[in-house]
Amino acid sequence: MKVEVEQIEGCKRRLAVEAPEEVVRQEWERAYGRVQKQARLPGFRKGHVPRSLVKVHFADDVRREVAEHLIPDVYRRALTEARLEAVDEPDLQDVKLEEGAPLSFVAVVEVKPAIALGEYKGVRVQHQTKPVTAEEVDEALAHMREQQAQFRAVDRAAGPGDLLVVDYTLALEGEEPSRQSGYEFLVGSGTVLPEIDQAVVGLRAGAERQVPFRFADDHRREAVRGKSGSATVKVIEVKEKVLPALDDDFAKSLGEFASLAALRAEVLKQLEARRAHDEARALQEKVVDAVLDTHAFTVPDAMVMRQVAHQIEHAREGLRRQGIDPERVPWDYTKMIGELRPAAEKSVRRALVLEAIAEREGIAPSDADVDAEVERLAQASQRPTPAIRRMMEKSGDLDALRRGLRDRMTLEMLVGEAKIQ
Repeated sequence: MKVEVEQIEGCKRRLAVEAPEEVVRQEWERAYGRVQKQARLPGFRKGHVPRSLVKVHFADDVRREVAEHLIPDVYRRALTEARLEAVDEPDLQDVKLEEGAPLSFVAVVEVKPAIALGEYKGVRVQHQTKPVTAEEVDEALAHMREQQAQFRAVDRAAGPGDLLVVDYTLALEGEEPSRQSGYEFLVGSGTVLPEIDQAVVGLRAGAERQVPFRFADDHRREAVRGKSGSATVKVIEVKEKVLPALDDDFAKSLGEFASLAALRAEVLKQLEARRAHDEARALQEKVVDAVLDTHAFTVPDAMVMRQVAHQIEHAREGLRRQGIDPERVPWDYTKMIGELRPAAEKSVRRALVLEAIAEREGIAPSDADVDAEVERLAQASQRPTPAIRRMMEKSGDLDALRRGLRDRMTLEMLVGEAKIQ
């Protein structure tokens, strides 16, 4: 088989491929056999149509069979011979496929770049750990108090932070008014229209106020975007937030803590663990950035766009989880691609250089490493380990898990070799 490779631009390659007539003839014979088994003609049972009549009546079917089997096979063999790894589907051009003649075609495809590794061990980075402060522990305890807050009814005017119970009527232009009773919201939380949020400040229980409003032009509900109307709000009850005292009783109410000091010690421990995890991640990124700075190579556009597409789909899925139909959102994909592309390109460069280093160093997770990770995922999801493994094998996630473990091991090696100042 003849394979000529031409570099077009960046990671694009033009492969001129020619398979010998003998290879084509063998595939044509196999295709005749497959088509003949399914052929039907009047006067003949299925699978018993003579070869001569198959050539006359089913020539297009035979040619389609040859093309579907032979061209992909020859293309894969051409990549292997050229020692190229394609990252997207080829653009096939000038395909010449005839019985009794060689097969030839041109394939334009993006391939993984050949990375010429330089120095990657012992890179110098600056990194300083930051201890958890007493103020941070106080902030965490204050947040815990907020989560345990209760609301009690008060006889005074409403203010920011109060929980209100209201009856309201919304009269939107061109539509029947809508009413709701006993609606609750926190003043200043941004969960209601800004006009209503401002109107209730200063009202006592029993008072009501009418205010004009206008929905934003980018409101999540397309039907109300830019529409105006009026709202009548009657305050039924004003409730103020009451925070629990920060004492031993508060600590005991949260679990098995004998005292506030024990709770504070546990909060400090958790904050330190989180800080250690975040700092380890930050150090890894600094080391990878230092390695990337010394390795310049072209990134395949197809891999970058796949990463961008993944990020966009992640955003769309986030809307679905909020109950919003992403198809109704006015996406500016051109703008999104422009914003996401730099980070996506860096992510691809990072993955490629870690893969190259792992291959150079012979880094790969063992079967035991993979089994342990699958077991951990199974325990976290409370599902049987064999079921999780079968699901991951079917979806391809097991290969992704193996790559993730390899990258983690490579990062640990790079950090361990780095010179940290």
